[in-house]
Amino acid sequence: MKAQDVLPDGDDFTVINGRTLRKGSVGAFLANVRILEDAGASAADRQAAGQDLITLIPTLDALGLFDVFELRSPSLREEVDRHRAALSSSPASPSA
Repeated sequence: MKAQDVLPDGDDFTVINGRTLRKGSVGAFLANVRILEDAGASAADRQAAGQDLITLIPTLDALGLFDVFELRSPSLREEVDRHRAALSSSPASPSA
């Protein structure tokens, strides 16, 4: 499968398992992880990256990203797992 088979050229989003997956969601998640793991990042940048990362978890979970890839960072893995557990125990939430 090619990228355009999932998200055709000209489309900015798709809906997977009831969640809106915007083009760039995976890239944004990775960029936020890099900021969180950068010891030289400011506290404000780290806080913003953490909040942005958390908002992406439901969509990336619907995509199945965390079922295929294991996060290397134990603290990041615990944070993502905590938010995924909270999502699975809460009533269905609207698309992000």
